[in-house]
Amino acid sequence: MTAALLACLSHTPLKGYFDPPAAVVNEVAGVVARLRAEIEAFDPELVFLFAPDHYNGFFLETMPQLCLGVAADSVGDYATSAGPLRVPREIAEACADHVVARDIDLAVSYRMQVDHGFAQPLEELTGGLARYPVIPLFINSVAPPLVSFRRARQFGEAVGEFARGLGKRVLFIGSGGLSHNPPVPQIATATPEVAERLIAGRNPDAAARAARQQRTLDAAIRFAGGDSPLHPLNPNWDEAFLANLACQDWTALDGYGNAAITEAAGASAHEVKTWVAANAAMNAATGGRYTASPRFYRAIPEWIAGFAALTGAATDA
Repeated sequence: MTAALLACLSHTPLKGYFDPPAAVVNEVAGVVARLRAEIEAFDPELVFLFAPDHYNGFFLETMPQLCLGVAADSVGDYATSAGPLRVPREIAEACADHVVARDIDLAVSYRMQVDHGFAQPLEELTGGLARYPVIPLFINSVAPPLVSFRRARQFGEAVGEFARGLGKRVLFIGSGGLSHNPPVPQIATATPEVAERLIAGRNPDAAARAARQQRTLDAAIRFAGGDSPLHPLNPNWDEAFLANLACQDWTALDGYGNAAITEAAGASAHEVKTWVAANAAMNAATGGRYTASPRFYRAIPEWIAGFAALTGAATDA
């Protein structure tokens, strides 16, 4: 049986910019430290990282639903580092071949740019962008039309099948907030200036990036203060989703509809598809012999997120 470990963790660009009370910050830091220690003890030989983007690397000029990076660089937004990820090219190419052979319409990038959705979990859980070889796996979570939960599961399954044949210790990471609705603009309601950024906004200058980050910070301050039009957090939805993952209820997860998710949990809750894909990959890599358990949950308005952690380990039976 393949040696595999699963770690799903929420990310937020607001850490260090607008934090909840110190007790909450310390609680989250403790959870992250425990997960990192478990990963270090496991010592993965290869990481498969499922994550979204927030109009930093992928744009509406050509927006894939699913994309594998054969080479990738972090843009270094918010408090994350800029620089290359350590992507093993031949393995990444072979993984792409396998996924496409399973009838998954996968895009491939030889110059992927990733943002905090990828960089933050790598830095927090593994200690750096290039600590371990990593295959970055993007799932569109912000730009309609959106991939279905069923397709995200099938994508993860195909990746897990590939990982199972490698004979390596593999770590699957899913990165995303649960219920949340930060101020990510939509093309349907954007001004011409904002629409152009959504279509072709790669590599903004420092002033433009700083202005964008300040808008997010301002929105978080209003949201935490109760004076915001943003969709409220939904702990009940979050906890039900975590329960479905923990009991591996694939039928329930396949049944999540995109419109219903947006209405119940906010437009950016679609990031949880990265968790579905990572769990499906773990399931395929272990032949269904794994257990998953929520490790943390808290609604954190300062970070505009239902913030959670869930891990999984292979079992013998």
